Amino acid sequence: MLQKTNGIVLRSIKYGETSLVTNIFTSVYGVQTYMVQGVRTATAKRNRAAALQPATLLNMVVYQQPQKNMQRIKEFDAAYIYTSLHEEVVKNSIALFSVEVLLRLLPEHAPLPEVFDLAYDYFIQIDKMPLQAIANFPLYFIIQCSRIMGYELKGGYSEETPYLNLQEGAFTSNPPLLHHYLNDEDARAIDHLLPIEDVYKLAEIQLSAAARFRLLEWYIAFLQQHSQHMGNIKSMAVLQAILH
Repeated sequence: MLQKTNGIVLRSIKYGETSLVTNIFTSVYGVQTYMVQGVRTATAKRNRAAALQPATLLNMVVYQQPQKNMQRIKEFDAAYIYTSLHEEVVKNSIALFSVEVLLRLLPEHAPLPEVFDLAYDYFIQIDKMPLQAIANFPLYFIIQCSRIMGYELKGGYSEETPYLNLQEGAFTSNPPLLHHYLNDEDARAIDHLLPIEDVYKLAEIQLSAAARFRLLEWYIAFLQQHSQHMGNIKSMAVLQAILH
């Protein structure tokens, strides 16, 4: 069956001499694996393989066969042309981190339209926003993905509940005995970030680089604790090295 869908490229791996196997988060079918043949030949029209690098936004026509683990793409082209995301190191590093979060967190073959819409707009905003306004984007993205997928923190920061408990996923009055928690200052920062749904307001949250990465590491550990799918995020080291 032929189906039109938008897609976000998560990963592409060379296959044979001319093909790619690519994982794409689609608006209609969730995360799917596609075989794309003939895109790496010297005679291929345009550089088709370049359109399948991570974070690329696509318009696609696909052959969808539910009984198969690997699908095929009939045709594809860029749905949005980035002007800075692939060229600017900081923006590209944030995009690759965010792609890896999706790759680790999302189950295969499960349509998640709200997560898709969030991610699709998010990558466009990375491209459009000035560099000085995007330092909190990774935290925003992981918080929003968590919320949509049901891993939402309970309660809020107060003098009575100043600790953010990893195991309970909640603000608590006492620190846990065995599990990692965020202290008073970091818990307050998370509480300020939680209600933000407009990326233009993220620059109002002032965080040091060290605090930002403590919060990211806590959120990744939280998702590893509570999600069946979340694994290690290898791009964290690169992000930490370039994002200040």
